[in-house]
Amino acid sequence: MRNPIISGSLTPYIKIARIDHWFKNVFMIPGIFIAVLAEPSVIRLELGVVLFLAFLSAGFIASSNYVLNEILDAEKDAKHPVKCLRPIPMGQVSLSLAYAQWIVLALLGFIVADMINFHFLCMVLFLWVMGGLYNIPPIRTKDKPYLDVLSESVNNPIRLLLGWYAVSTITIPPVSLVFAYWMVGAFFMAVKRLAEYRTINDPKRAEAYRNSFGHYTEERLLISIVYYAVTFGLFMGIFLIRYKMELIFSIPFIAGAIAWYIKIGFKENSCTQYPEKLYKEKSFVGYLILCGVIFVTLLMVHFPWLPAFFEKTIAL
Repeated sequence: MRNPIISGSLTPYIKIARIDHWFKNVFMIPGIFIAVLAEPSVIRLELGVVLFLAFLSAGFIASSNYVLNEILDAEKDAKHPVKCLRPIPMGQVSLSLAYAQWIVLALLGFIVADMINFHFLCMVLFLWVMGGLYNIPPIRTKDKPYLDVLSESVNNPIRLLLGWYAVSTITIPPVSLVFAYWMVGAFFMAVKRLAEYRTINDPKRAEAYRNSFGHYTEERLLISIVYYAVTFGLFMGIFLIRYKMELIFSIPFIAGAIAWYIKIGFKENSCTQYPEKLYKEKSFVGYLILCGVIFVTLLMVHFPWLPAFFEKTIAL
């Protein structure tokens, strides 16, 4: 890694904050939406301001975690064919300023979260702590096979809870939905690992870049992808049956999205390695929008005859 170049430019520091990754906070939206459906009384005049603050706080915390990731991964990134061009491996960032940036972004996130409510602040703190556990030795879960995927994807249900608690603190969200959210996040992360492994196409180089790749193979990654997809489906099924049976009709479409994403993961230089570039898969994005429309529509309708198809026919 080169010595830092003190150029006075803010651009490298903006880059390591990865503001373009703030789009991942869209995973807060289902939490918001379901909380509103569960308690329509939470809709109030100042809700728009609260949601703006919620997304801003989550963005600050995410950027704080990304900065830490960039700092602690710099030596490993230097061995990656693409990530070697990031600002820190290129010597464009002062590490002391980067560490200060990590702390300042976290403080901003906590201050804004405290303006919302205590529950939201706790979830923001949880998100930040998980970023530390993922990146900081000796725990550094990102170096442990399978734990790397599970510990990073736990940010998915945390974002669901951030959306929920931004709107409501009276009740708690369905546990089955929280676990389904975690497992679908693990699925996305495992596909990302598979795409990275295939792109590097050299087990020794892959392990030099990411320690967990010393254990992974394409077969093991594919098996884990199937496990996470199936577990997501089971928890999601529990949620659908218990809370909104009409959503059962969305299952074939959700399964289609899962299968399509795996297909994208096998593409050369797959964009699943960089989810912020997923917009390039226009057909897939269009399909996701269709799935979203179907899901929301089914939330709004009621088929009184549907429960009869799922009545118990045997005693266990």
